[in-house]
Amino acid sequence: MVTRTVLAGLATLTVAGTATGLAPLEWGAGPLTIDALPRVVYTAHRGGALEVPENSMSGLMTTYRRGTADVLDVDTRILRDGTVVAMHDATLDRTTRAKGPVRGLTLADWQRVRLRPDSKLPGHWRAERPPTVAEVLDRLGGRVVLMLEAKDPDSLDTLARMIRARGLTRSVLVNSNHPEVALRAHRLGLMSQLWRSKKQMRTDRPERWASFVDVLDVDYKARDSDLVRAVRSGIPRVWAHTVNTRKQRDRVLRLGCNGVITDAPALLARAGKGRGHRT
Repeated sequence: MVTRTVLAGLATLTVAGTATGLAPLEWGAGPLTIDALPRVVYTAHRGGALEVPENSMSGLMTTYRRGTADVLDVDTRILRDGTVVAMHDATLDRTTRAKGPVRGLTLADWQRVRLRPDSKLPGHWRAERPPTVAEVLDRLGGRVVLMLEAKDPDSLDTLARMIRARGLTRSVLVNSNHPEVALRAHRLGLMSQLWRSKKQMRTDRPERWASFVDVLDVDYKARDSDLVRAVRSGIPRVWAHTVNTRKQRDRVLRLGCNGVITDAPALLARAGKGRGHRT
């Protein structure tokens, strides 16, 4: 038996279980999985980066509590000592009060970093410490589907160990721009997601990835024909990024996408669920 602490909102809950079958009480019969997602899925990109500080715990928790997204997206980087953390850029310069490469830090260094929330964000946000991915998994894993983008492909084995240890293999998508990383994720027993740019989609043959990609993450700016080809590839879930207006959303849903990835989940929620996707 092992015991771990799970942070649930502002409360702390200690639960016990086996190393392969931990089940926090708030899960009920089990963690929320990708199979339980609605027909049209809304993903909060970086937690909803036009509405909350990106890749921050307070931002992720705010979006989760608002209920405006079905999936929370978190970028991941690996530190010098192997710790995996929530961060989009390879450097600290844009989003924190520090400077320099993320890869050069240890966990002790990381705990001294403070985020610098964008002054254009609505509301008031404190300069909090950015989370590790373990902290994100422990606070939100199983309560909402998470999308972890592996910015550093060499972090994949560590991500797989953390996801498997928490019983979250069907509750966490691992995202990459590289088909070979998506294939590795699949072979590690993870849910794999592959994102592609407008330029890449012009020559992609997405049907080649149907056997190992669970979600194809496509650029909404791609040509209609490229989006339709993705939808018809045999990959069951095709979500468009980064969709921040009702017009953009309605177009990709009309072309057959069954999800959107957005920096503004609350804004799109206020604009309604959008037109049903083509069958």
